[in-house]
Amino acid sequence: MSAKNIPRISETEWEVMRAVWAKHPAPASEIIERLSRADPSWHPKTAKTLLTRLVQKKALDYEPRGRSYVYEPLVTERECIAAASVSFLDRVFGGSLKPMLVHFVESQQLTRTDLDELRTLLESQPAAPKDKPRRKP
Repeated sequence: MSAKNIPRISETEWEVMRAVWAKHPAPASEIIERLSRADPSWHPKTAKTLLTRLVQKKALDYEPRGRSYVYEPLVTERECIAAASVSFLDRVFGGSLKPMLVHFVESQQLTRTDLDELRTLLESQPAAPKDKPRRKP
């Protein structure tokens, strides 16, 4: 699935998707139980509404089994993270990675280990040509 086909999901929908990604296929009752264990304020009707919305957005599919529905993700967590990251980068930093990295490095308290890991990661990446603008994956 290309980044353009990945549905935009709300914060609350992320919680539902994480419950589905944790173990699937999963019946609605099991998903609701996972959500309630993580946060007792979850109401079953709210969870069912969000499951329906995620099916409409094509993030989930379902299959009726007896008196219940069993849900399966149509998108991976990695695909959703990639799409949300690109969306955030575009909205907040105009699509430019460097200002975002600078912001987070300067505004977050990073340990020496964090810095070493980031340095190693950055040094292992091939450099993009200077005259070629970076675009979305």
